[in-house]
Amino acid sequence: MARQHARTLWYDRPKYVFMEFCVEDNTDAQVLIEDHRIVFSCKNADGVEFYNEIEFYAKVNSKDSRDKCSSRSVTCFMRKWKENVAWPRLTKEDIKPVWLSVDFDNWRDWEGDEEVERAHVEHYAELLKKVSTKGPPPTMDDLDFTTTVVSCSPAELQIEGHNGKKEVVSGFQVVLEDTLLFPEGGGQPDDRGTINDITVLRVTRRGSQADHFTQTPLVPGSQVQVQVDWERRFDHMQQHSGQHLITAVADHLFGWKTTSWELGRLRSVIELDSPSVTADQVAAIEQSVNEKIRDRLPVNVRELSLDDPEVEQVRGRSLPDDHAGPIRVVTIKGVDSNMCCGTHVSNLSDLQVIKILGVEKGKKNKTNLIFLAGNRVLKWMERSHGTEKALTTLLKCGAEDHVEAVKKLQNVAKLLQKNNLNLLRDLAVHTAHSLRNSPDWGGVVVLHRKEGDSEFMNIIANEIGSQKTLLFLTVGDEKGAGLFLLAGPAEAVENLGPRVAEVLEGKGAGKKGRFQGKATKMSQRAEVQALLQDYVSTHSAEE
Repeated sequence: MARQHARTLWYDRPKYVFMEFCVEDNTDAQVLIEDHRIVFSCKNADGVEFYNEIEFYAKVNSKDSRDKCSSRSVTCFMRKWKENVAWPRLTKEDIKPVWLSVDFDNWRDWEGDEEVERAHVEHYAELLKKVSTKGPPPTMDDLDFTTTVVSCSPAELQIEGHNGKKEVVSGFQVVLEDTLLFPEGGGQPDDRGTINDITVLRVTRRGSQADHFTQTPLVPGSQVQVQVDWERRFDHMQQHSGQHLITAVADHLFGWKTTSWELGRLRSVIELDSPSVTADQVAAIEQSVNEKIRDRLPVNVRELSLDDPEVEQVRGRSLPDDHAGPIRVVTIKGVDSNMCCGTHVSNLSDLQVIKILGVEKGKKNKTNLIFLAGNRVLKWMERSHGTEKALTTLLKCGAEDHVEAVKKLQNVAKLLQKNNLNLLRDLAVHTAHSLRNSPDWGGVVVLHRKEGDSEFMNIIANEIGSQKTLLFLTVGDEKGAGLFLLAGPAEAVENLGPRVAEVLEGKGAGKKGRFQGKATKMSQRAEVQALLQDYVSTHSAEE
């Protein structure tokens, strides 16, 4: 009998993709859901093993995906990595004959009829309740965590504003009965996420509870859903597990202890108790950690009581004074066991790769090792490649010649700068003589030049050397920021200098008949000139 395609349902949802396949007689059916593909294997009645794999349209979160196998069907439930992105209808591909029969044309969009959609959701929810190999399935709406609000009190939080300056925002500290958002600790920054779609700006630990800062109040006693910012969480997991791995390898290879570490926004830093680390030693650490990543070593989390003898064998620093309850131990199989409160990957393969960028001299005779793990390495490579392409275009040479090309440009720039400085000095001397010989010389002399610097103005003041005339010089944008210099009789300059800086909305300092500084409002030079003229007129009348 010719083999017929089974009625296979592919069901696309905003956050998930469901797939139900019909299979022929099989035993030992196995399903492996990976981030970019799904792999099927089984044996038929004659003991012959069959294998098939399907590449996904887009990446999925394999850790939050489920499957259910029976003798006649395989049901799969995939969590999309990017939500609300529709997968296109799949098309049939005639490849090698396999045990899996698929009707690729039977595809349902999540934009379809609501009643039919709801029926299918209930159908798959019922099927997935029977899945036991990977624990209970998540709910169909999302992987939110439901808990209860314990308290909500007014509070303030200092954050970094859009201009980089610190600013204080008003809001509320919300305490929940339990939470899945990690409060900062152990060198790891806190999670971000939402409570009932309200953004959580900060999560901090206070004793045994976590404070969630929001700008919207929540009613104590109410049921709420908490959702974590998974991209930020997974990044922190990769960096933190990477730190554990590097710390263990550095200790094993060279006996260096980690005294502290920092998970930064772009890179992470491990402080090693060693006055120096050579390039060869860095290479040895990097090679070892990446070998262990390729070995796919599992990472396990256990809880031990404080009096458990095994605690003595675990690496870690002293516990916080307000610690209560069991000790949390993170173990990389065969490599390291460490007391830690942070979030980690479940297998070193999730780190993908570790790149050590280099070392820097640290405090108190220690060395800082700088590293990236996982997705940060890919982003770093993307930025570096983009920079390399831009430099290739600008320098008109290959990447291997970039350094030499930049050195040549630097030498040319230094020569031009030296020539420019000499010309500027000659111009300053000429300008000083022109001012001194001008029929307008005396009282208040004002000069503005767009090009110039402090040295240019000081050369003019030195050449003129008058102790009776007020000399007001400015360089820079006529209406924006620039530099200013006021020279003349010491008493007058001491009196007028701060007032000139105030009018120009700038700052400055001076002594011995000279006051200079930076200004932000060069457009107000006329007001300064009027101030100086008024001062000279008043004192001339008194004399």
